[in-house]
Amino acid sequence: MKYIGAHVSASGGVFNAPINARELGAKAFALFTKNQRQWVAKDLDEKIISKFKEELEKSEILPKHVLPHDSYLINLGHPEIEKREKSLNAFIDELKRCKQLGLDRLNFHPGSHLKLISEENCLELISESMNEALRQTDGVKLVVENTAGQGSNMGYKMEHLGYLIDNSIDKARTGVCIDTCHLFVSGYDFRSVKTYNETMDKFANIVGFEHLMGMHLNDSKPDLGAKVDRHHSIGEGKLGIEPFCLIMNDDRIDDIPMVLETTDDTIWAQEIELLYSLIKN
Repeated sequence: MKYIGAHVSASGGVFNAPINARELGAKAFALFTKNQRQWVAKDLDEKIISKFKEELEKSEILPKHVLPHDSYLINLGHPEIEKREKSLNAFIDELKRCKQLGLDRLNFHPGSHLKLISEENCLELISESMNEALRQTDGVKLVVENTAGQGSNMGYKMEHLGYLIDNSIDKARTGVCIDTCHLFVSGYDFRSVKTYNETMDKFANIVGFEHLMGMHLNDSKPDLGAKVDRHHSIGEGKLGIEPFCLIMNDDRIDDIPMVLETTDDTIWAQEIELLYSLIKN
């Protein structure tokens, strides 16, 4: 079964996220548990935690269908040790916030080499950071997102994701999130049955569907292989409707949060309905 929602606002308190998701008719959602553009946030108090869990229960959305996203400031592969440690500490704090809220996964971008070190070295640093985070936390899965390949960001190749899985000290707590726009602009075509099967077979062999723990459903403004991260509304970009139809009917992609990050939040409810309508009985 598919569980679709959107990355909703948590403005005014994290407990507002499930409220906003429910208003969309969502069965899943993403949120930031703190301001994504600040390093430090006020600790979650028991009242807020209790309110979040109460509203989540009211929404009838299961915790495993919630995909929190970490701060955009975090770079687990930063070439400078002090800045990498600052990122790691912030990442561990976010994992602990998820645990407090009763959530079982945290979505994050792998990191960037900033053109100061090699991709191989950066991947090693990201892996080391992830493993240290696994050692210092429990109960929350690390869900690394594929990237568009813009700038010096890692994660634009399936081999990058496979490396991080293979070198994890706890593979059961290490997974991936596929962003459809990022996948396309990083060079993977999946607009036809043939190319979809080729790309997903590659994912199965290099990463494995057992590690797929979330998806971001976005159309793309740039074309195939552009390595530019610009999302578009479903069916309005270079991807079109067909790949989303194939995704919605792929039973390997079940029981995970599937989250819209499309550009027009006023039509999210309609996009959710559209995606469900693509499921063939």
